[in-house]
Amino acid sequence: MHDFVEIAGAFRTQIEEAVTDLFTPAGLLTGDEIPAPLAEVMRYALRTPGKRLRPVLCLAACAAVSGDAAPALPAALAIETLHNYTLVHDDLPCMDNDLLRRGQPTVHAKFGYPEAVLAGDALQAAAFQLLLRSPVPAQRICEIADVFARAAGPAGVVGGQWEDCCVSGAVSQQRLAYVHRHKTGDLIQAALTMGAIAGGAAPPVSAAFSRFGYALGTAFQIIDDLLDADDPAKADELSVLRLHTREDAIALAQKLTQQALRDLEALPPVAAGEQARALLCHLASDQLTRTC
Repeated sequence: MHDFVEIAGAFRTQIEEAVTDLFTPAGLLTGDEIPAPLAEVMRYALRTPGKRLRPVLCLAACAAVSGDAAPALPAALAIETLHNYTLVHDDLPCMDNDLLRRGQPTVHAKFGYPEAVLAGDALQAAAFQLLLRSPVPAQRICEIADVFARAAGPAGVVGGQWEDCCVSGAVSQQRLAYVHRHKTGDLIQAALTMGAIAGGAAPPVSAAFSRFGYALGTAFQIIDDLLDADDPAKADELSVLRLHTREDAIALAQKLTQQALRDLEALPPVAAGEQARALLCHLASDQLTRTC
């Protein structure tokens, strides 16, 4: 019997320590050339309590294919840094105009609008710099960087945010699926794909992790929509409940999760990675019943 709380906790500890190291004297996000107030805002954004889901998925995918999560630590830290940049910008008055995130003031609410914009910009750039520190062969770094850039860019999370915030009119299934895939799903898919590549996965294996991530990411956003359904502040947001009943939405999330699990379970077993793969299966199933 696996202790999934302990296994995931060990991965989260690695991430928390790596985030802390970014702001030590030798860290990437400190130094004479970085204004101290800017470093403070970036630290606040990255240290806001969270699940650290994406970096855990990245580390677990690497461990699942190789038995060792260490090669994916820079990629995991990069995806978490990028994710937090998207949250900083998502909370801005021109976007969702949120004043609280995870029970704490959002970055713009605490530090100011231009400060939040610039801190988000800085985190995005830092994420790419972190990624390039991956301790893997150059060809694999190029493959990881390509996955990362696609997920971060206009055909990824930015495109999803654009469609969510800047497009008006009727909500169609096509538009809803696009926003779910790109605004949320792409970073989850990228985290898993990058982890597999960092672990040395062959292309068919990394492609299976990509499919797993696509299905998991879409199901994750559907559950998010359901959890937000009773929040008056989110009443006008694009949601699966605009087009589906709650029962149908749950059924769709379950179908996607089953699809994700099939993709993962079809992979050849790696003895040293069995525990990490079991964790990924657990996380996929468990998110269907999460409450936050």
